[in-house]
Amino acid sequence: MSPESADRVPGLDPRAAARWQRLPRTESPWLHEEVASRMVERLQVFRDAPTSWLHWEPLLGGLQGHARVRAALPDAACQVWSHDLAQAQALTREAAARSWNPLRRARDRVPDAADPRQPVQLLWANMGLHAESAPQALLARWHAHLATGGFLLMSCLGPDSLAELRAVYARLGWPTPTHAFTDMHDWGDMLVQAGFAEPVMDMERLTLTYGSAQALLDDLRGMGRNLSSARFAALRGRGWRAALMDAIERHGARDADGRLRLGLEIVYGHAVKAEPRARTGQTAVPLDDVRRQLRRGRG
Repeated sequence: MSPESADRVPGLDPRAAARWQRLPRTESPWLHEEVASRMVERLQVFRDAPTSWLHWEPLLGGLQGHARVRAALPDAACQVWSHDLAQAQALTREAAARSWNPLRRARDRVPDAADPRQPVQLLWANMGLHAESAPQALLARWHAHLATGGFLLMSCLGPDSLAELRAVYARLGWPTPTHAFTDMHDWGDMLVQAGFAEPVMDMERLTLTYGSAQALLDDLRGMGRNLSSARFAALRGRGWRAALMDAIERHGARDADGRLRLGLEIVYGHAVKAEPRARTGQTAVPLDDVRRQLRRGRG
């Protein structure tokens, strides 16, 4: 078994995850933009503003969020990493200020491609880790892109997300509509295993409400996909969608106003890339020398 295979998340279909990550996009899911706006507030943890940062998969993590980080760190050099690098660079391009004088016209600012040989002081990774089939390997890659003393800021879905929808599926004996999301304490342990220090994890709960099952399902479609390896393998027809909407209308959780309710657990984390630990000095002593010392002691 390869190290990457051993790192696989149980119950998460890696092929389905890869399809979702590589889905062509021109805009980001609204939920990811909302979480990004909350993450920007966490930039206050820095005593000194980072002079360089890397946005990991901005098409999925939030294009509006990217603009917010740029505004918060206007002088910081920017890199991006994406499965579709050309599209990511095009959509995160920052137009130069216009000038009537052609000699003073500046060029548009285009983020550089991520390069571990050019480590950054901040790596920004929003709402992607829960859909990663080999997360430990990804954390190690993030660690490699950071300069010593640099910070990781990340977010993802936590295990209590979509509990109301999972309850509907369980009541009807259907396979789970999601894979199992990782707990924030486990993420903290994995960050340490990847070489990070001082991980700080916390979470918040968001409650979404909908007027109909169709509105709920349409919204979920924009947020992600069912990546569970136990999901129905073939294509579903209109009859299945009608049955699903009926089940949600009948058995879905509702708020005090009678609207369908869906809860999300958002996990946040930040950690630092610490100085490499110095290796402990070792002295090799030949076994014959040890024996001679013992004999002298007895004499």
